Amino acid sequence: MGRPVSPVVANLYMEFVEQKAIAYAPLTCKPRLWKRYVDDILEIVQKDQVDNLTEHLNQSDPTENIIFTYEKEHEGTIPFLDTLIVRKPDGPVKLLVYRKVTHTDQYLNFNSHHPIHQKLGVIRTIFDRMNSIITEDADKKLGLEETKIKEALGRCGYPNWAFKQVKEKMDKKQAKKPNKKKDTDIQTKGLVVITYVEGLAEKANRIFRKHGIATAMKPNTNLRKRLVHPKDKVDLINSTNCVYEIP
Repeated sequence: MGRPVSPVVANLYMEFVEQKAIAYAPLTCKPRLWKRYVDDILEIVQKDQVDNLTEHLNQSDPTENIIFTYEKEHEGTIPFLDTLIVRKPDGPVKLLVYRKVTHTDQYLNFNSHHPIHQKLGVIRTIFDRMNSIITEDADKKLGLEETKIKEALGRCGYPNWAFKQVKEKMDKKQAKKPNKKKDTDIQTKGLVVITYVEGLAEKANRIFRKHGIATAMKPNTNLRKRLVHPKDKVDLINSTNCVYEIP
């Protein structure tokens, strides 16, 4: 855990386990569909074979450390990752945005000490998620998900003008032809990282942009600097040497 190679090794081992499990699964409970992302799996199997398949899967790992559990489709719906898969009465399926019961709707507070583009980026990211997940235009026009987003971000202090500004930019971007280069694009000469101080950082950003220099902003302080101190610093100057005698 915590090593950069850990996800790669874990994914390789999961591929080894699932390939073996599916190859040797009895025909009666062999899944018709098997889609996995990390440790979440979406599968299609006969209703009366769910327990048999689960028992077979739990015998596929030679280390006996990986335990498979399942959640059945409920009233024509089942969650998978950030999506809610909905079975339509006529057969096909559609996708909606899914939130866990424990989801708190806590996002970056609009009154926090961050650049405005980062706050607007929160709105844009959640709107992009909505547009990419919801598959049917009728559900998008209904606006239930958009209402949930505005209510959640509204509790975090986001004003109405922020939503309007983000939507206008998203609509303009969608209306433009792909691969069309802006006439106002300026080739940057480099990147400068500056500490964010409200008011000053924005002015510095405008000055750098006039000279074709891109900027990135970093916080002056964060919770890690304030709270995380794994070990107390040792005062080497005033420390006393201790000598232990072995009898």
